[in-house]
Amino acid sequence: MAFKRSSGILLHPSSLPGPYGIGDLGSQSFRFVDWLASTGCKLWQILPLGPTGYGDSPYQCFSAFAGNPYLLSPDELHADGLVSQDDLNELKELPASRVDFGLLIPKKLDLLQKAFSRFQTNPEHLREAFDHFCADNAAWLDDFALFMALKEANGGGSWNGWSEALRSRKKTAMTKARKELAESIMRYSFYQFLFFRQWDRVHKYANEKGIQIIGDIPIFVAYDSADVWANPDLFFLDKSGNPTVVAGVPPDLFSTTGQLWGNPLYNWEVHKKENYAWWLSRVRASLKFMDILRFDHFRGFAGYYEIPAENTTAENGRWVPGPGKDLFRVVEKFLGEGLIAPGADLPIIAEDLGVITPDVIELLEAFDLPGMKVLQFGFTGPDNPFLPHNYIPNCVAYTGTHDNNTAVGWHASAPDHERDFAHRYLGVDGRDFAWDLIRAVWKSVAVFAITPMQDVLSLGGEARMNFPSKLGGNWEWRMSENDLREDYAAGLRDVNWLSKR
Repeated sequence: MAFKRSSGILLHPSSLPGPYGIGDLGSQSFRFVDWLASTGCKLWQILPLGPTGYGDSPYQCFSAFAGNPYLLSPDELHADGLVSQDDLNELKELPASRVDFGLLIPKKLDLLQKAFSRFQTNPEHLREAFDHFCADNAAWLDDFALFMALKEANGGGSWNGWSEALRSRKKTAMTKARKELAESIMRYSFYQFLFFRQWDRVHKYANEKGIQIIGDIPIFVAYDSADVWANPDLFFLDKSGNPTVVAGVPPDLFSTTGQLWGNPLYNWEVHKKENYAWWLSRVRASLKFMDILRFDHFRGFAGYYEIPAENTTAENGRWVPGPGKDLFRVVEKFLGEGLIAPGADLPIIAEDLGVITPDVIELLEAFDLPGMKVLQFGFTGPDNPFLPHNYIPNCVAYTGTHDNNTAVGWHASAPDHERDFAHRYLGVDGRDFAWDLIRAVWKSVAVFAITPMQDVLSLGGEARMNFPSKLGGNWEWRMSENDLREDYAAGLRDVNWLSKR
């Protein structure tokens, strides 16, 4: 087992407090790291850091390699001499209690445009570092910056609405686009330079404080992404570039028609012929963002649900074998060639929630990967695998995740029999339910114990981060300036000490 017994907090940077409409990579990130270190926790779990697109979801990004410019700190831009104080004041009109993406995005993009314009006017102190960044990341950055410039030039529409020559990346059309859109391409490259410059500082500071960062690798990528546009052979697309089959999950007790996610599916035979080169590049790039990789929807690597692209629901799909052990053998060998210590286990957590079949269990066990246990899902009876007495040490236990209700929100809305069972199981009356769950998860045998920040703060359902399959109103929750309190830190210190984390 790769990991040491420890604990942490799930909090996306967008949820940090601050005056500019969205949490960012500035002083509040460092303040949170300081607070987290004071609790004795060793882990900070985040959501994907990619540039968000459809529905503002970090799981639907324009690139699996790029960073989200909306997370850039205006104060850091000011410190770099790229924006003025007056420029910053315009962002202070945005709400502080939540992220209003509709108001935020145009204002943030305007600020970033000003930063780029000032860089062009006076680039001396950043030019060398920018040039190095572009050279070092050319393998993904060139396609991404061109993709974003073309998207902007085409009114923001999906790439399957571009001209045929651009959709199919004809050489003459690409050469012409690079020439005509040179300034836009440079601007999008500059935003990525700024993002990695700021994130690297936060990441390094966290590591210096003894904190490792856990981050997500979503198994699927968005169709409207540089990844699919630049690598069509790696996906099941028709001659016009449209998906022939898409991802989702079949009907279950929660959804009578299943979930139609719509992501294009990988042509795993092509990936195998290329020795999974794209995946290896993705893993390498992800390890620049984070220390431990959480593979989202892990069961899809064993077998995934394939739905014809023309279908409007997920009712009529089929299960198809995934790459399984073959992919992870290649990843293991790749990581062992300098990215991890010789003989070390894979720095990977498997999100294995949902209906797990024997092939998924076999894949987990073959590489000794810890799966996930969510205590909030456990209160149906003593046989439930999400109850702590059923855990094994090689797992990651959560009070809840970004995709379900807060602990207090669950307690308020749960069926009576589940709420009563939870009280009996935990030996509590429910008046401090979020911390009751934290204490139970922390004292379990699970190697990692993690809780969303909302549960540390004992917040209700109004603080929920995401409602799966609901468009709009997600990813908006933010902390307040006063939430990083010493009494919460003391509570975590105590439970960390009691449970030897």
